[in-house]
Amino acid sequence: MREISQLIACEHCDAVFKKLTLANGEIARCLRCGNELDRNAQERHRHLLPLTIASLIIFVIANSFPIVEMELQGLHSQTTLIGAVVSLATEGISMVALLVMATTILFPFMQMLILFYLLVPSKNPDERPGFSLLIRMMQTLRPWGMIEVFLLGVLVALIKLSNMATIIPGIALWAFCMLTIMLTVVVSFNPRYLWQLEESGQ
Repeated sequence: MREISQLIACEHCDAVFKKLTLANGEIARCLRCGNELDRNAQERHRHLLPLTIASLIIFVIANSFPIVEMELQGLHSQTTLIGAVVSLATEGISMVALLVMATTILFPFMQMLILFYLLVPSKNPDERPGFSLLIRMMQTLRPWGMIEVFLLGVLVALIKLSNMATIIPGIALWAFCMLTIMLTVVVSFNPRYLWQLEESGQ
């Protein structure tokens, strides 16, 4: 059993190698296909935890303030993302409202919370409840977080509306731009390395 635990398989070509002890920042690559086989993630963990906390803070800001303010013929209109979801639901488009809420609010928020929980140092790593379940859950949620798709849709809509109304970007729009960039870094972290961090007690 111990011998099996010292082996590592390439996720791309299934080649099996003996697991090496890597120093901080070192990356082991597959001799067959050249893809990343393993890395020492200790150094990246130190940057990822503060980045995850910052993402959570920006996420709260993005959902607490108006995305844009529109002025058309003397009438002013502004809304938050949650307000837009409520409007969709009240207009009878409940399925669309549910999809928007899940992909832009619920799933990204759950991913960040799970990653925060998994990255926080623990005195007893072996006793951290639900570790393997949460990693699987995070992997399942990853394709469903679509904040970047939402942001792209908002920008396209604003460009089209700019000829008919005065558009004033809100705090939330800039927050969503920042959040999209930060989540690209945070969510791209390979959950496989969380096992390495857990085993080392970091």
